[in-house]
Amino acid sequence: MDHIKTGAYLAHQHTKLSERPTLEDFGLTKKELKKELKSVRRELGDFQDTLYAHDRYSVLICLQGMDTAGKDSLVREVFKDFNVRGVEVHSFKVPTSQELDHDFLWRHYLVLPSRGKFGVFNRTHYENVLVTRVHPHYILNENLPGVETVEDVDDGFWDARFKQINDFEHHLAQNGTIIFKFYLHLSKEEQRLRLLRRLSRKDKHWKFSPGDLEERKLWDTYQDCYQDAISRTTKEHAPWYVVPADNKQAARVIVAHILLDTLKKYKEIKAPELDEEILVNLGSYEKQLQAEKQD
Repeated sequence: MDHIKTGAYLAHQHTKLSERPTLEDFGLTKKELKKELKSVRRELGDFQDTLYAHDRYSVLICLQGMDTAGKDSLVREVFKDFNVRGVEVHSFKVPTSQELDHDFLWRHYLVLPSRGKFGVFNRTHYENVLVTRVHPHYILNENLPGVETVEDVDDGFWDARFKQINDFEHHLAQNGTIIFKFYLHLSKEEQRLRLLRRLSRKDKHWKFSPGDLEERKLWDTYQDCYQDAISRTTKEHAPWYVVPADNKQAARVIVAHILLDTLKKYKEIKAPELDEEILVNLGSYEKQLQAEKQD
């Protein structure tokens, strides 16, 4: 397939989600898209091996999107060819009582990827400026000084929280974490169809909750919050990408290409050379092993 112009999905401070497409298929069939993904993810798997050997950088991939946007299946398919020890996936649910006894970023710090590894946040620290912004009464559970009522969760509160997120990501980038943030841009109609499929398939019933329908009623509010979060926090060192998500196979291909195209620019990430003494004696080491076979 022709090279994907990954820059077309890059967000900026004035990004309007209503003007971004939710559907892309590149004119390819489902089978052709799967074949393309297979090729790209194999290269990504090879890159992860090199990243591990280089041991200077880590990669953090943040996935956000409305319910049914395809985050889980994207993780499963894009990272299928990775060494299982080279990628760690974390999904952040409703904060536990222990997590609420710390600042909102604490639980994310705990599971950041170490050097040489990929980390995937399936739902991320951005839940703290998305779900909580749609439902500001959730903030009261954090027991923060000076926040006694919902009225205290004002514009100034959100300004401060966005600054804290930007500072968090800037700190990570300065210390060798390569950050990608993907918003899986799903249409409201496609979400309706996916929810119906969950109801029609017994093996998918476990994924459905009546609360999904209640949250769906707040679709426009969520879209406004996503757009604001993306515009405030897309940075050169921590960019957001708006990925059309109505076609799951195409969304996976786009994410995989963005990862590979960007990571290839880090020319310094390469496997370390062997110690000169070891390199000089490679022939003798090979002879020793060959001799063992003869014995």
